[in-house]
Amino acid sequence: MTFEVTKDTIIGDILDVDFDVAPYFIDMGMHCLGCPSARGETIEEACAVHGVDPDELVKKLNAHFSGK
Repeated sequence: MTFEVTKDTIIGDILDVDFDVAPYFIDMGMHCLGCPSARGETIEEACAVHGVDPDELVKKLNAHFSGK
């Protein structure tokens, strides 16, 4: 599966492709993955709220998807 994540990718879109990435978000303190605002945020927006480097999360997510 080829799915590329950027800082502008919507979290809900990522979870729709593969919910197995949920732990990446939970580990950064984003525990409400089912709420509409969380699913509608971009990676960059969510990282800003949770004090996480968006580039690191994008790198982890793309590594996950490249292994599929």
